[in-house]
Amino acid sequence: MTRGILSAGAYLPHRRLDRTTIAAVAGQGGGKGSRTVASYDEDSTTMAVAAARLALQATGSSRPDSLWFATTAPAYLDKTNATAIHAALRLHRRAAAFDVVGSVRSTVAALQAALGTAGTALAVAADLRSGLPGSGEEASGGDGAAAVVVGDGPGIAEVLGWGSATEEFLDRWRTPGEPRSKLWEERFGEGRYSVLAVEAYTDALKAAGVTADEVTRVAVAGPHNRAVAGSAAKLAGDKAADGLTAGVGNTGAAHPLLLLTSLLEGAEPGQVLVLLVLADGADALVLRTTEAIAAWQSADPIAGQLAGGAPIPYGKYLTWRGFLPVEPPRRPEPARPSASAAGRSADWKFGFVGSEGAGG
Repeated sequence: MTRGILSAGAYLPHRRLDRTTIAAVAGQGGGKGSRTVASYDEDSTTMAVAAARLALQATGSSRPDSLWFATTAPAYLDKTNATAIHAALRLHRRAAAFDVVGSVRSTVAALQAALGTAGTALAVAADLRSGLPGSGEEASGGDGAAAVVVGDGPGIAEVLGWGSATEEFLDRWRTPGEPRSKLWEERFGEGRYSVLAVEAYTDALKAAGVTADEVTRVAVAGPHNRAVAGSAAKLAGDKAADGLTAGVGNTGAAHPLLLLTSLLEGAEPGQVLVLLVLADGADALVLRTTEAIAAWQSADPIAGQLAGGAPIPYGKYLTWRGFLPVEPPRRPEPARPSASAAGRSADWKFGFVGSEGAGG
């Protein structure tokens, strides 16, 4: 049976960091444009919930049969983060929830798993991207989340084919407990990715049974900015979609689904769309939009979210990220974790259930 995308949604945090303000404090770094910044009380789980709600709202369905969550910045280790998203969305207890974490390529795995699972499935990705003050990673990064709902039938876009190419090489890495990623020389990774991108893109088009001339738009995502830009120019040319880096930044694991959502929001019926992800290899997804996309409307379009937002001073950003320790508020220490107390208040804590009447 045909599997397709039923809906999509993205969430961008309200705060924006003007990159031109970085160098005055850090002595280096910065650049043009702005990046999204998650608030002090936002993490990958809360942003994922926001994006998932938007994606589900646009379908009229709130009961997917499975949930797949990808991030490089999980709120917890040794505990499934997707179960908190499951609780916040008030999914049925029979709906499975899984983490697919660790790298940007995990998002591709989450999407493939959702497409390969029976019933309606939700693939959601969220990330917080940081770097040392004044670094390129800090300026080029961004925070955000995106989600897609997939199910039986073509939906608003049917899947035509996949292509993948994998090779082990040292490009970017972060050991457990490290606050930032380490990078090898950009030219090395760019050379590897350029070859892998061609292989995955070519194989995906072949599997889909379409030619490059039939492709309408191509979105390229990945943490290696030079490789992304080079592959977009080489493979897509003027068909390359906006990477959203000027006003959002690179949102890591969230970026593939963020760009996919952006593609769908601007698409018309009968268009061939390609999502190419460069992360520890290359993966390409080919879609064709259906007549249903003409009637589909995103619950909160990315363009509208980009137009909104409010600035955040660089010093406040550093404080929220933990790079600038300040005196904490004079408040009582929070209560210690309690499994029994959390279990009694799960609906209130996660699903925002205020009260339930006795009826009659």
